Amino acid sequence: MADDTSIFIGASRKPDDSYQRAENLLLQYGNRHGLVTGATGTGKTVTLQILAEGFSNAGVPVFCADIKGDLSGIAMMGTAQDFLVKRAEQVKLDPYEFQEFPVIFWDLFGEQGHPIRATVSEMGPLLLSRLMNLSEAQEGIMNIAFRIADEEGLLLLDLKDLQALLANIADRAQEIGARYGNVTKPSVGAIQRTLLVLEQQGATNFFGEPALRIADIMRTTRDGRGAISVLAADKLMANPRLYATFLLWLMSELFEELPEVGDPDKPKLVFFFDEAHLLFDDAPKVLIDRVEQVVRLIRSKGVGVYFVTQNPLDIPETVLAQLGNRVQHALRAYTPREQKAVRTAAETFRPNPDFDCATVITQLGTGEALVSTLEAKGAPSMVQRTLVRPPSSRLGPITPDERRKLITESPVAGQYDQTIDRESAFEMLQKKAKDALDAEAQQQESGRSRWTIPGFDNDSPPPQTTGSRRTSAPRPSNRQTVAEAAIKSVVRSVGSSVGRAIVRGILGSLARGR
Repeated sequence: MADDTSIFIGASRKPDDSYQRAENLLLQYGNRHGLVTGATGTGKTVTLQILAEGFSNAGVPVFCADIKGDLSGIAMMGTAQDFLVKRAEQVKLDPYEFQEFPVIFWDLFGEQGHPIRATVSEMGPLLLSRLMNLSEAQEGIMNIAFRIADEEGLLLLDLKDLQALLANIADRAQEIGARYGNVTKPSVGAIQRTLLVLEQQGATNFFGEPALRIADIMRTTRDGRGAISVLAADKLMANPRLYATFLLWLMSELFEELPEVGDPDKPKLVFFFDEAHLLFDDAPKVLIDRVEQVVRLIRSKGVGVYFVTQNPLDIPETVLAQLGNRVQHALRAYTPREQKAVRTAAETFRPNPDFDCATVITQLGTGEALVSTLEAKGAPSMVQRTLVRPPSSRLGPITPDERRKLITESPVAGQYDQTIDRESAFEMLQKKAKDALDAEAQQQESGRSRWTIPGFDNDSPPPQTTGSRRTSAPRPSNRQTVAEAAIKSVVRSVGSSVGRAIVRGILGSLARGR
């Protein structure tokens, strides 16, 4: 049975089919990571639930994703059902007590939990390129964009900031290409179109501020229990690349922000990565190397990472080698790939002379698993066929009303609900463009003002010259006779056109007769 130094997983089966030996996960090795695998319907979610309960009771905060909504029941007290009570008796769980656990619900879309956001800068060019499935050339442009943002002091907070920066880069393609390499407008346009697709898929909700504070997923309650952060992922699974990229970003943030603690008595945080195969599907080598690095080094930060997936082949060998605590539920072996998965799973365990591991994996019932955890000095225990204990919280989802009540009473209520849009690259580039237009307009106005002469049409062009000589005709003399002046004076004094014609006729004849 578990104590304050371990988590009770279940009871292992003896050769006579009785259950006697308790299988525990030692808290001091909880940060050595783990793996929970098995076919659909074999009990992976319940195993994740009882592990999360155990860590929470030990004062360890937990972050996990709720793919189907079933895990949300961990926030409510369980009820005595016949099959649960029978399972508790089989594994000698006495007393079998029901509990509700401190849960904070999160949702990237802000619908079934508090919004989770990250800035574009925090995400970085590598993860963004992975999220957008960019080509090598396009990824290069993304790296250039982040470099220019750093050099010019442009904050990249949300998608419109990145879109504005890319448009600016396209306008300056020749200048930037001379400094950093070829930047083509078609490549920039392809990235912009991908950003548009991301925006339509709801990524706009994820990028922005206020960004998630790591401290808010590492809370403990007044009674010393660790808060369980549950990410609503049923809608998020419609965009699995966003889901995988977000969880990798979160692990990277934990790695970068948390201090080194070595091997503590218990983890500082435990992170469950459900549907883990989504992280590695079609992933480039550089990304897999990044995951391996984070998994290998984050242990010394006191963080345990537990991958949950259907098939152990979903996890690259370099990552699989880092996972010390393992729970293997039943696998099917109908196809060659499934048969290979069974052999792979069997070979990763420390053998038990009482049974053939590869055979038992295909015979396990629902709620049964092969369990091997780290023992004294970090050595893996001999694999045991184990009946997993029942959970203390509710088995199954909560109602929408219960969820809303828990969100309202959450310790982070109101902190992330409203989006903050401070001045960043979008506004800064807009201001630069406006200043440039104003300067151009002022220059044009200044050019026109050089030809301004009072009383004349200032919009007409200046006199044309050829060399230093004028081409205009000589002006006639302004001198006039007394008779001509008198005639003009009389003409100006007559208002009607008929009168002016008569006077011009009379006075004209007089002038000719002089």
